[in-house]
Amino acid sequence: MKDDEKQFNREIPWDGQVLTVVPTYNESENLERLVTRLRQLPGDIHVLIVDDGSPDGTGAIADLLAAADPGVHVLHRSGKLGLGTAYKTAFAYGSQQGYPYICTMDADFSHSPESLPELLASAAAGCDLVIGSRYVPGGAVVGSPPLRQFISYTANALAHRVLGLSARDCTAGFRCYRLQVLRTVDLEAIFSSGYSFLIEMAFWVERAGFRIGEIPITFVNRTEGASKINKREIYKAMYTILRLRTHSLPWERILSFWKRHRQRS
Repeated sequence: MKDDEKQFNREIPWDGQVLTVVPTYNESENLERLVTRLRQLPGDIHVLIVDDGSPDGTGAIADLLAAADPGVHVLHRSGKLGLGTAYKTAFAYGSQQGYPYICTMDADFSHSPESLPELLASAAAGCDLVIGSRYVPGGAVVGSPPLRQFISYTANALAHRVLGLSARDCTAGFRCYRLQVLRTVDLEAIFSSGYSFLIEMAFWVERAGFRIGEIPITFVNRTEGASKINKREIYKAMYTILRLRTHSLPWERILSFWKRHRQRS
């Protein structure tokens, strides 16, 4: 390693290895390029690919990458078991290995790998969960259909206001967690799967008293492969917001509401 490289690495504000989790299903067009860019970032950033039995050969590509680079790891699952369970599996792995920071991102380049150091810097500065956000000043969305943008913005506005979350982008998958967060939050108690898992994680992280921060990112809608978001995921997200709302209300208020409703009927 050259002297200038050593000096640069000493200036990296986070300590220790970082694990970046990349859930995959049919991402053969993107995976090798993504992993290469992540591994070229400053610091010791490892990659964990969690593949749900992709029929397009993504899992085989992941194995080749892992065989060539000890900083790349792979977990194979038997089928498409959902984003939430993929995260739980990855978090358990990262916690067991003792990574001080565990990040998550999509495999389709919706999230720029080069933005990852900024997430880590914010975590090192004191945030327990850092979210790459489309909905804070400086954030943007590129290439997403207007209807999808409207639905996403509405769902996040509801999560922010109805649940009282500090985060503006509660469904963003570009995140950095401190290890202590994942060892404190009861992941097995999280009911949601799919993208609503992200809303529920933000909710319980904040309820546990951890500090959530956001950095602005530009979200670029995928250009290769098929989107994993469908109407069912949207309905599940709305249901999750309503379900979690009951946890954020004192039971006295719930009983009072029920009594008023009974009196009116």
